[in-house]
Amino acid sequence: MSDTHLRLGVNIDHVATVRNARGGAYPDPLRAAKLAEEAGADGITAHLREDRRHISDADIDGLMEVLSVPLNFEMAATDEMQKIALRHKPHAVCIVPEKREERTTEGGLEVAREENKLAHFIAPLRDVGCRVSIFIAADRRQIEAAHRIGAEVIELHTGAYCDAHAEGRPNDAARELEALREMSAFAHSLGLEVHAGHGLTYDTVQPVAAFPEVRELNIGHFLIGESIFLGLTPAISEMRRLMDEARA
Repeated sequence: MSDTHLRLGVNIDHVATVRNARGGAYPDPLRAAKLAEEAGADGITAHLREDRRHISDADIDGLMEVLSVPLNFEMAATDEMQKIALRHKPHAVCIVPEKREERTTEGGLEVAREENKLAHFIAPLRDVGCRVSIFIAADRRQIEAAHRIGAEVIELHTGAYCDAHAEGRPNDAARELEALREMSAFAHSLGLEVHAGHGLTYDTVQPVAAFPEVRELNIGHFLIGESIFLGLTPAISEMRRLMDEARA
């Protein structure tokens, strides 16, 4: 696969959210992951939260068994999650901030303030071969800290840009997009691989996909929502088409 190929990671968390609303076995996140793979996803993302509100431990077990594309395991920097990651050794581990009261992951990780703790936390993950990614805002200080602690990858939080676009604040959206562009280039200059995600839709994906330094986009909630109307395969195929068009 060429270096210009922009990878798409599909987050299946909210298939599990729908399943858990009734407490049964359906819809099955593993089936969604396999469909996503067939539709052109380059990887699957799953966030095992401390409160297990969507993805479960059994889902992670199953994903590790059935996937032929890489699993990106999103998790908080806790001892429990570290043990799970060290047991499974997924291709990638993305460290994200997590508060029990939030509806979704809000904002990026505060790396600069927790630099020593995070450096020690990620070292064993790197030792077993996981690619460690840090989910952060498009902020120079946080990128420099992520680089210092030994992360190989950063994932830039695109939520502020997407929110401004959705709320009809074009000047704010343009400012957030410019920050993402500048910090993608800055992180790349440090030797970090750059990913991006959170809140991306058909309407907002192309400007981010066009950044040459960005190697992967992780998109979930919007695609699962669109799949209700279009089906999962067509929803992912359209996102893949838009990404490829922007990249070209």
